[in-house]
Order: sequence, then structure tokens, then C-alpha cells
Amino acid sequence: MANLFELPRYIAVEGPIRVGKSTLARILAERLSAQRVMEPEENPFLGAFYEGKAGATFQAQFAFLIRRFEQLRALDLGARSQKIVVTDFIFEKDKLFACLNLTDQELETYNRYYNHFRDQLPTPDLVIYLQATPEVLKKRLRKKNAPGEKAVNDEYLEEVIKAYEHFFFHYTSSDLLIVNTSEIDFVDRNEDLQELLRKVSAPIKGTQYFLPLGSQEAARA
Repeated sequence: MANLFELPRYIAVEGPIRVGKSTLARILAERLSAQRVMEPEENPFLGAFYEGKAGATFQAQFAFLIRRFEQLRALDLGARSQKIVVTDFIFEKDKLFACLNLTDQELETYNRYYNHFRDQLPTPDLVIYLQATPEVLKKRLRKKNAPGEKAVNDEYLEEVIKAYEHFFFHYTSSDLLIVNTSEIDFVDRNEDLQELLRKVSAPIKGTQYFLPLGSQEAARA
């Protein structure tokens, strides 16, 4: 990774749950000796949200909004800084979920704060969008069996995937690499990881697509 051409200083990895974004962000940060910023997981309203309590959806979403803003606002990306930053989320991700979860009235209030916060934040130089089919992500969810993800049902997962697809189909704010991970498993297979890293190491301008063949057996495991 040391020979990257015009190395981006701010790289963000995105995609739906269990697509591998946190793993890839960690690996990139290690190889680039970069500051790694991980998406906030703690949220005092999340339990009530999963339990379906009244008002908890807006509270949980707004708490995530503030935390994500604070994390990205603190990045040191000034002209004099030589620091490289790798995150496993972009700020726009918050609004993507807000549009899925909030009522129209709640969204109207949310948007006023979102727009104010967004104007104060830097934009990534490169976004790596990891995608996979609903079937693959469902299998990975079952395999991981994380306690906090048991509330993610198939219908909601498919809505999230569609929202991501729509968002990145129109995304032009940064250079964008779209990686289809349905046939690879770079989390558990080193050869798949090395193939992906070779692609990320090449110069990326505009929107580029990467459709690795990988191992269908690994993806189906």
C-alpha cells in the first residue's frame, strides 16, 4: 500500500450491515498507518428503539447524528496536516437511515440539524462502497449471530440495501470505488483480501466498479 499514486488523505468505507466495511477500514488503516475512525456503536436510546417504544426512533437517530458529527468534526485534515484518515462510515449514512426510520414530521426537524452539521464537515477524497446481494448478507448475519443484530429482519435489511444502492447510484461528491463482495470473502480468505487491496492500491478517479470473481464457495459458507 506504500506505493499508492496520489494517496487520498480521507478514505471512507461504506455499505450495509455485514458487508465487511469495518474489517476493510481496519486493514486499510493499519497498512496506511492512518487514523481509524469507527462508527459509534453506543447509543442510550438503542435498546428502547429495538423494543419499539414510542419516541425512541427519533431519539436514537438524533443521538447517532450528533455522535457522527462530533467524530468527523474532530478530524485533523487541514492543509498543514499530513495525517491519513480512514473511516467506516460517511456522514450521509445517517440521513439514509433517518429516511428509512423517521416519520415525515420527525424528518422535517431532523433535516434542519443535519444540513447545519453537514456544512461543517469535510468530504472524503475516496469512498469505497461495498455491496452484496440480500441472500449473501442474510447468511453473514446468521453466521455472525451478533446480539445487537437479531432485531434486523429480512424485510428491513432489503430496504437498507435498496437505500444504499439508490444513494450511491447518484453519488458524485467523491471519487468512488464500488466493490461487489457477493462472490468473495475478504474477511476470512486472504487471497480475496489481497485481490481487493490490489484494486484499492490503484489510482481511482470518478466512479469505478470492481466485480471480483473470488470464491463462490466462500461466499456461500
